[in-house]
Amino acid sequence: MREIEKNLNGKGMRIGVVQSRFNPTVCEGLLASCCMQLVKSGVSENDITLATVPGALEIPLVLQTMAQSGKFDALIALGAVIRGDTFHFEIVCNESARGVGEVQLHSGVPIANAILTTDTDEQAEVRMNIKGAEAALVAIEMVNLLKEIR
Repeated sequence: MREIEKNLNGKGMRIGVVQSRFNPTVCEGLLASCCMQLVKSGVSENDITLATVPGALEIPLVLQTMAQSGKFDALIALGAVIRGDTFHFEIVCNESARGVGEVQLHSGVPIANAILTTDTDEQAEVRMNIKGAEAALVAIEMVNLLKEIR
């Protein structure tokens, strides 16, 4: 059996990042750890493009536009949806995740989804550094995996 090895070398990759501006402390933390990991993995800072949007529900449309542009090998979604007192939390969580998944499947461009969904600000702050870096690694790994399969 031939097994495709995990490859986390991002050299030469063009990565698009869509970041929500809602919950700015958490989103900026996600972005910082994501970009640090991308560069550490070989992606040039000049090959990282950032687009910011008002909130998590706007992320899928910008991802779709970036995917359709043909300019990116992978995309990363960064955001934070923190539970409030209303049902709106569930709507935003479900719809943003659905949208990200649809863009990925329809475009064929890998998307790492690091839109955090937490009960509290504290939970989001604990996860932001880990999840930002993990999103970078997921994007790189998926680009390399798809190249190997194709």
